[in-house]
Amino acid sequence: MAVLDRIYAIFWGPATLAVIIGMGIFLTLRSGFAQLRLFPMAMREFFGLLRPGKRERSSFRALCTALGATVGTGNLAGVAGGIALGGPGAIFWMWVSGLFGMAVKFSEAVLAVRYRLRNEKGDYFGGPMVMIRLGMGERFRPLAALYSVLGIVAAFGVGSATQVNALVNAAAEAMEALQIPTFSGWEWAMGALLAVFLTILFLGGMKRIGEAAELLVPFASLGYMLLCMGVIVSRSENLPAAVQSIFVGAFTPQAVTGGAVSSVFRAAQTGVSRGIFSNEAGMGTAAIAHAGADVDHPVRQGLMGIMEVFLDTFVICTLTALAILCSGEPISYGVDDGAGLTQRCFCAVYGRWAEVAIAAFLSVFTITTILGWGIYGAACAQYLFGRDVWRKFVLLQAAAVVLGAGAKIGMVWRLSEIVNILMVFPNLFALFALSPELKRLVKSFRPEKGSGRRNYCRIGPESPAAR
Repeated sequence: MAVLDRIYAIFWGPATLAVIIGMGIFLTLRSGFAQLRLFPMAMREFFGLLRPGKRERSSFRALCTALGATVGTGNLAGVAGGIALGGPGAIFWMWVSGLFGMAVKFSEAVLAVRYRLRNEKGDYFGGPMVMIRLGMGERFRPLAALYSVLGIVAAFGVGSATQVNALVNAAAEAMEALQIPTFSGWEWAMGALLAVFLTILFLGGMKRIGEAAELLVPFASLGYMLLCMGVIVSRSENLPAAVQSIFVGAFTPQAVTGGAVSSVFRAAQTGVSRGIFSNEAGMGTAAIAHAGADVDHPVRQGLMGIMEVFLDTFVICTLTALAILCSGEPISYGVDDGAGLTQRCFCAVYGRWAEVAIAAFLSVFTITTILGWGIYGAACAQYLFGRDVWRKFVLLQAAAVVLGAGAKIGMVWRLSEIVNILMVFPNLFALFALSPELKRLVKSFRPEKGSGRRNYCRIGPESPAAR
């Protein structure tokens, strides 16, 4: 475990975070500040897709699938841990990383639609591995294969085992609050039931998974947001001081934390890393979901990439932070108490039943995260081994869910985080190499005149790596 901790410290160190932010700045310039210039249009598109019966329904489904994979423990425990380790100012730096993360997600979505495949059934298939293979050429085939292998490993680890383990821990606290007795091995039983439920959804294919995400993600996100807003409204007298602590703490953290966090660099590093952990900008995984959208121009789906980071970081993470800072619950700075701090802050306002509510929301977020990462891992496996590998992957995913429910997960979590950051490098390299095409696509987008339905994808097999 000590070796993994050292490797983690290297890969999640300042250099890597600087590369990710630097690429965000580069893509912001390359796209002509798309995340700012196109944001009003992205908002209109998003609210327009909320209306039933829209032709671009697959665009909203892709957004929900991507959000389902990102919204989860990072929004609840990750934000609280960020405040504890970096002070309230960490939230300001999380916003900074989110601003440039919007440009990264925009670019990922645009290029995923530009470079994708379509099988004989008419289904779209893509992601960083396809983007690398089609956009960068034959000599980069090994890089595409490497990304796929990392995606499969991550899907079993942080996408399944660690998520279920977090859910089991939250369920245990909720049952304790409700005084519900447990029995020996109940964790394994819970994992088995969850595995059966998820397997049924997985065997229904990507369309059924997308439909489940389209139903669950808005419901759970809205419910959790209302819970946060209840805390903020009930403690509204603390809101001005909470907002002030975010901006003051960003540049003079010692003034807010009493010296427990005295370094601006620490506040910035914590905020940036937690922001990236939450919205996953740079990892390229969301591009797999966005590649399935049936849109008239790649940039139109890029708008949903902008909204994905905005909703995750600027809405849900911000509401969590304000709820914590407004609650009046004391914060032990320098100690990552994560989920414990979040629960104490909600319980300070709502009482012990808040633990049950958080466990319920975490359950939904866990399911959607596993579904989203299941799509990502299966897509990587299909790229390498062909379409028929789907059922085998589903069975392995179910096994990972069961093992994650009852196993000690520390080493798996750390290994998964290392694999996650390794996925960033081939993806960012591809975004840099294909940025001229990104610039061309942004310039060619004329929404006010109608973009038509040009063919922005290639028709071909789902597993180019096998050929």
